[in-house]
Amino acid sequence: MGCKKCEHGSSHGEHVKGCVCEVLRAIKEIQDIGAEDDCGTCTTSCFMEPLGGITSPARKHPIDTRVFMLLTENGDPFKAFYRDRHRHDSSCYSVFFRVEEIFDNCCATLRVLEPKKHKNEDVDLIDCTHTTIDLKKVCETRHYKATESCITVDLSCFCGVQCVDDVFLDIC
Repeated sequence: MGCKKCEHGSSHGEHVKGCVCEVLRAIKEIQDIGAEDDCGTCTTSCFMEPLGGITSPARKHPIDTRVFMLLTENGDPFKAFYRDRHRHDSSCYSVFFRVEEIFDNCCATLRVLEPKKHKNEDVDLIDCTHTTIDLKKVCETRHYKATESCITVDLSCFCGVQCVDDVFLDIC
């Protein structure tokens, strides 16, 4: 995937750059603040406050992570490898992330989140060719587990960010 800044023209002839970067900055602030409950019309808006608003407006459990996916310029989910000490195969890929840090204008460190099914079963997102993400398998994901794997990315290389869920991963 080559890096290409996504530019979306406005009605005034201006160009807006780095929207993915700004969304991740907002997610990071929301994760850090832990504000009071708020209502919104889009149930998966990345700008929805407080953290926990995507899951349910009335939080019953603590929430510390807004899970999101990054989309490449052709609309595919960005995937990253993670290490799993209990699995010894090469299918440890995920499209789910937690923002850990944003620095140097529009770079970020992202924690790779392991996708899990309802009963904490693994979700293998890679298709039978072992090269691409099986989007049907992405839909099987119901829970997430924090991994020790992080990736540093240039956020200007992505054209979209989709928030998926607000969860508690017990991250300091």
